[in-house]
Amino acid sequence: MALQYSVTVRNAQLDLVESTLSTSPKLRLYSGSAPATCAAAATGTMLINMTLPSDWMAAASAGSKALSGSWTMTGDAGAGTGTAAGYFRVWDSGVTTAHIQGTVTVTAGGGDMTLDNTSIASGQTVTVTTFTLTAGNA
Repeated sequence: MALQYSVTVRNAQLDLVESTLSTSPKLRLYSGSAPATCAAAATGTMLINMTLPSDWMAAASAGSKALSGSWTMTGDAGAGTGTAAGYFRVWDSGVTTAHIQGTVTVTAGGGDMTLDNTSIASGQTVTVTTFTLTAGNA
């Protein structure tokens, strides 16, 4: 039998993600496919470099945790014209360790994080429309 955790334990695990990364972590969006692990060097072109809100995730509830506040950002100068975002990473505030990475798609596209537009140009405003962490072992 696989391990099972109560909702209370799963919520605590999820809330620990936010407290571990602390306030003001960095969200970076990149072109291409994600590296094999968070520990591997980033690949592709960095399209967005954003400081997340101080309270960047809502409190965990029912074994999931969603973004909090508005995650709106502007494309970096190196973004090029209409470069497609393929994956994201959430880094600590010093950008020394990537703690979370996943796929990026447009809203309703099925990615781990969805954006209002994945075709990012320099100076373009982009909004994260959904990002939710879900704990396993229910």
